[in-house]
Amino acid sequence: MIKYEYQKSGRYFAQIPEEFKDLATQELKKFGAKDIRPTHRGLYFTASPKSLYTVNYCSAIISKILAPLFSFYCSSEKELYQKSLKFPWMDLLDRNQTFAIDSSVSHSKIHHSKFAALRLKDAIADSFTQKLGVRPSVNTEDPDLWIHLFIHRNRATVSIDTSGSSLHRRGYRLRSVKAPMMETLAAAVVRYAEWDGEKPLYDPLCGSGTILCEAYLYATSTPPGFLRRKFGFEMLPDFDNTLWKNIQNDYKSKIKTLQKGLIYGSDKSIRAVKHSLYNASRILDDHPIEIEQKDIFTIPEIRDSIIITNPPYGIRLGDEEEMEIFYKNLGDFLKQRCSGSTAYIYFGDRKYLKFIGLRPSWKKPLKNGGLDGRLAKFDLY
Repeated sequence: MIKYEYQKSGRYFAQIPEEFKDLATQELKKFGAKDIRPTHRGLYFTASPKSLYTVNYCSAIISKILAPLFSFYCSSEKELYQKSLKFPWMDLLDRNQTFAIDSSVSHSKIHHSKFAALRLKDAIADSFTQKLGVRPSVNTEDPDLWIHLFIHRNRATVSIDTSGSSLHRRGYRLRSVKAPMMETLAAAVVRYAEWDGEKPLYDPLCGSGTILCEAYLYATSTPPGFLRRKFGFEMLPDFDNTLWKNIQNDYKSKIKTLQKGLIYGSDKSIRAVKHSLYNASRILDDHPIEIEQKDIFTIPEIRDSIIITNPPYGIRLGDEEEMEIFYKNLGDFLKQRCSGSTAYIYFGDRKYLKFIGLRPSWKKPLKNGGLDGRLAKFDLY
């Protein structure tokens, strides 16, 4: 059987936003990856099969991990099609399985990523049709095999997405409010808050409970991928199922219990509270997270705690004048009722920082989808 590029080199690529690369590097080292090198859009690293499976299962920050299959010079759509047609796709996929293609193109003669993906799809389908007379189907929602095509400066790299779907899809957030915080971003915010479980953590604007759930996963050492039904690495030709089962059992045995009274959440919307309680129930057995309906401005005090929250902004609140008043009141609440606490506030739109009336200890640029947000730390005396 042919040896693919990832098998020859042991090298993989982790897709990660620029601002998370420090946290992702720490994770990769923790799970056994070596020779980690930052580049545009992510990190290259070397890993054994054990490390590859573990990173996919346990990373809270990384979006996806690609295993390169083959690469070639590609200056036209015809060349892309012809060279991809020759690849032994039946070693990876059978006619009864489904596939999908994710693609990106930069600084190349092929300009359109969707067109490039279409030509690769045609090559895969035609390779089956020529040999078997039938072809596998495309399923863009939940395919058996995710294939990634990257063309940069006329060089194409075709990879298997070893994560399957994006790793931010943990599987617990089945109900959501409008414009929720992405799970990987919430995990990064918890890490930057350096919460160690010594002080209570409170999210008084909890929405669908993403920050609360990510804090729970972190505090209990629960693998973020423990609810996922499948991973893309299970489609690799050298997949070791025994090794994978051992990794799952090992990490599940390390999950800690969390005492009640450490993670709190509240929201004035009863709908948001119901959603967050339902989502939290997906990852909890004994319900140590306490969530209740409460308007933040009716809370008497939050003292000697870690406050982590993602307040409403723009598309989540609406009227500009109303938002200015809300953020001023939020700043007053933090100053007057939260002494001895440290607040980490994520501003989905950074312009609202100026309305809160507090000087942050530091600010970090963190994107949430297409929003150029800021995480700010406030020491409250």
